[in-house]
Amino acid sequence: MIPRTVYDAEHELFRESVRKFIETEVTPYHEQWEKDGQVDRGLWQKAGEQGFLVPTAPEEYGGVGVDYRYNAIISEELARSGCNGPGWPLHSDIAVPYILNFGSEEQKQKYIPACISGEIVTAIAMTEPGAGSDLQGIKTSAVRDGDDYVINGSKTFITNGQHADVVVLVAKTDPEKGAAGTSLFLIEAGTPGFEKGTNLDKLGMKAQDTSELFFNDVRVSKDALLGEEGMGFIYLMQELPQERLQIALVAIASCESALEYTTEYVKERNAFGKTVAGFQNTQFKLAEMDTEITACRVFIDRCLELHVQGKLDPVTAAKAKLLSTELQGKVLDQCLQLHGGYGFMWEYPIARAYADARVQRIYGGTSEIMKLIIGRSIIS
Repeated sequence: MIPRTVYDAEHELFRESVRKFIETEVTPYHEQWEKDGQVDRGLWQKAGEQGFLVPTAPEEYGGVGVDYRYNAIISEELARSGCNGPGWPLHSDIAVPYILNFGSEEQKQKYIPACISGEIVTAIAMTEPGAGSDLQGIKTSAVRDGDDYVINGSKTFITNGQHADVVVLVAKTDPEKGAAGTSLFLIEAGTPGFEKGTNLDKLGMKAQDTSELFFNDVRVSKDALLGEEGMGFIYLMQELPQERLQIALVAIASCESALEYTTEYVKERNAFGKTVAGFQNTQFKLAEMDTEITACRVFIDRCLELHVQGKLDPVTAAKAKLLSTELQGKVLDQCLQLHGGYGFMWEYPIARAYADARVQRIYGGTSEIMKLIIGRSIIS
């Protein structure tokens, strides 16, 4: 791999602390958490104590105000370790930024410090049983009633759904206006009418709690509105580039990790009187993957640089997600093949990585949606 220049010495020191924390506080327990369907809730407070939650938050709210590369390091190290249970990236990179960027000062003071400490876990509720990538097709409603809103609807596939103390909810305040009738709300766990469904049993990401959420005549005050009424869709579009970059960072780090341990495996595994690495086909496969991963890494690092500079546009972010997640699927499939039958065994990291990777081409906007975004930019 060519040297990476996107990070400086301080970033790499932070990476060392993240890696050590994962090795001591996450990896030894992750297998049990996969069986439990969620990580230990106390892990969130431990992560908060180390400054691993919302590191970009301003100092005035208890954060350290660093740049997004610190968030990127956390995503990369979780992917490298194969431990996808901790929902920190969803919390720090996707949900909390909505409060930071669009919330009132009162909302920020109320929630952000506890989001940084791990006392509050957040989730974002966009996807519905009948509306995935089509955000304009959501049916959850928020009807104004005096100084309150009454919310009805359901959401599904919500990461951090079981642990979430505060949910950023996407709802329709005026269905007649289409996208312009979409608004965001902050809904606290325990609010009457707000119920969490069972933890969903998934193909991969088994240690990450994922839930259905139900809203039955949930009454909240107008203070629960996040930003301005009717601006929800615009807010979502503004935040999606960072979400898609985060997914891309996980994808390329997963590719690098899989190639590394697959290389070690084929160097040790014997077949037909020599190591699997001794076969020309194996060497060609490794060479192809290494080359494609290197090229993709250079692009993703450039996207990270652009994002830190405030210059990552939606189309480039879509390219990053499409390229990296499709490559992730290809690389992990080939790495599993090089493991032979053992690659199909859950005890081997490639099996877990293979299962975990599949959703990457779905959430944050499917590969097909990414192609639509890119294609429309070309012909417009």
